[in-house]
Amino acid sequence: MKTKALFPGSFDPFTAGHLNILKRALTMFDEVVVAAGINQDKRGFFDMEKRLEIIRSATKDLPGVSVIQYDNLTIDTCRELGIRHIVRGVRNMIDFETERSIADANRRLAPDIETIIIPTAQEFAHISSSAVRDILKHHGDYSAFIPEGVVL
Repeated sequence: MKTKALFPGSFDPFTAGHLNILKRALTMFDEVVVAAGINQDKRGFFDMEKRLEIIRSATKDLPGVSVIQYDNLTIDTCRELGIRHIVRGVRNMIDFETERSIADANRRLAPDIETIIIPTAQEFAHISSSAVRDILKHHGDYSAFIPEGVVL
């Protein structure tokens, strides 16, 4: 039986740090579904179609990766897809505390779904989607922050 995980996020945009987490998750799971979600608390920089296009471009050469959009609870998406693991990346302790709280809530709602928290590799710890959006707004060079070959 193939092991599958869901890698959810707003991915606005998908960064080199996200790709690092995804590649490392692929060493643990046969398949990883990258799920671009709509976060009601965030106003999107890129529309959903552009975000999906960026993710597909960044992951086109990675076997075992699929990309979807979702607009419900992450655990509900897991159940719909028959997935029992959620992958989340963290850059620092602030991210960790946030992700731990979300994982605890998900565990309470769905004890059969486990969250795997992966710390980002050190060389990507400074990268955030917010920083990339700020660079884009000011017409800066964002190339070091996104996956190679991706054009925003």
